[in-house]
Amino acid sequence: MKFITAIIKPFKFTEVKDALSAAGVLGLTVSEVSGYGRQKGQSEVYRGAEYVSSMLPKLKLEMAVPDDLEGKVVEIVRQAANNQEIGDGKIFVLDLFDAVRIRTGERGELAL
Repeated sequence: MKFITAIIKPFKFTEVKDALSAAGVLGLTVSEVSGYGRQKGQSEVYRGAEYVSSMLPKLKLEMAVPDDLEGKVVEIVRQAANNQEIGDGKIFVLDLFDAVRIRTGERGELAL
């Protein structure tokens, strides 16, 4: 199993979610986060004064998938979240050693 975390721009969420659902991803956790990467924030003007916001709003998507879906999920997120701009996001793939469904005690891929 793999645990996939994607950091994306908020306005791309619906597109990514719909594409993942169509591909058979059964569960997804979404968190509102903020951070920065290479672009180091952005300048904004508020009430005539310019200020630099070093933390940009993003969405963090987390999902556990079977090994055979990993490549498909990564490519779906990459294509759906791609805006051809700096700050489109990142995808991280980690090995997931176990999962347990609390209600039934099922383990591994059965718990997904």
